[in-house]
Amino acid sequence: MTPLPRDTADPVHTGLTVDTVEIPENPLAVSTDDARSLSVALFHRLCSLAEGTAEYSYVRNTLVELNLSLVKYAARRFRNRSEPFEDIVQVGTIGLIKAINRYDVERGVEFATFAVPTITGEMKRFFRDTSWSVKVPRRLQELRLDMAKSCDAMEQDLGRRPTDHELAEHLGVSDDALAEGRQAANCYVAESLSTSVGQDSDGGSLPRSLGSEEEVYQRIEDLETLKPLLGALGERDRLVLQLRFGDELTQSQIGERLGISQMHVSRLLSRIMAKLRAGMLEDAEGAGSTEARDRRQPQGKEEDGARTESPPPSRLRGGVGT
Repeated sequence: MTPLPRDTADPVHTGLTVDTVEIPENPLAVSTDDARSLSVALFHRLCSLAEGTAEYSYVRNTLVELNLSLVKYAARRFRNRSEPFEDIVQVGTIGLIKAINRYDVERGVEFATFAVPTITGEMKRFFRDTSWSVKVPRRLQELRLDMAKSCDAMEQDLGRRPTDHELAEHLGVSDDALAEGRQAANCYVAESLSTSVGQDSDGGSLPRSLGSEEEVYQRIEDLETLKPLLGALGERDRLVLQLRFGDELTQSQIGERLGISQMHVSRLLSRIMAKLRAGMLEDAEGAGSTEARDRRQPQGKEEDGARTESPPPSRLRGGVGT
């Protein structure tokens, strides 16, 4: 036991006076009743110390250790949460420190009565800020809680589940705001994609019920785009493509069959593929490029017409002569 410096403060109702209280070497091992008595005396002592001094910090840290049982008591309410229990205790300890800083021993209120709501509030704030799978505005988070409480209370009073309109009137919000709150409630917990679909499911997972992009559709679209481009090629170009990609001949074999060199075949294939590729890309640009070309064509025709309507130079010269 390490005795505190003596003080002349008034004795507390526990029978311990500030000049006789001794801080235990291991505050965590003190019983609950002893911790309550020591806390009252230490709070009186804390009021007489200047904040920021080493003795002030020592007394406050001792108060934290003496009252850690309050944190663990409040944390048991949330032991079924997904967050680790140790993290909840750490957050509750922050609430305990805030309660110690704000507690006024002169008011005569027991410290546990004052501290537990503060500790619990800090834990709930932690869950509100970290537990949601998808972040939603705070007003929707609070509306979700109000909806759950009001729905249970109204169900007891009405003997049935309230309608959405009745619940909205009870909460003082519009029907649209209530619908938004219901939608936001789905963001609290996200289900795994491997979750079975339905209670009577045969083990099928959610991805099996979701649509996926079919690659064959893109292939069909490419082939339909390529058909007119192939039809516009010359007979020899189509023959070269047929021998290369249909019969899968090498460039040398194609050259022997057509009586040209392998280098010439390579140049032909490069030119044909570049032409087809340009046609495919031009088609992919869509109607925007087509409209742009259509806007340019009339303008060119008007210019040609203007040039056609201009009188010949001979007529101009004749007019000047006359």
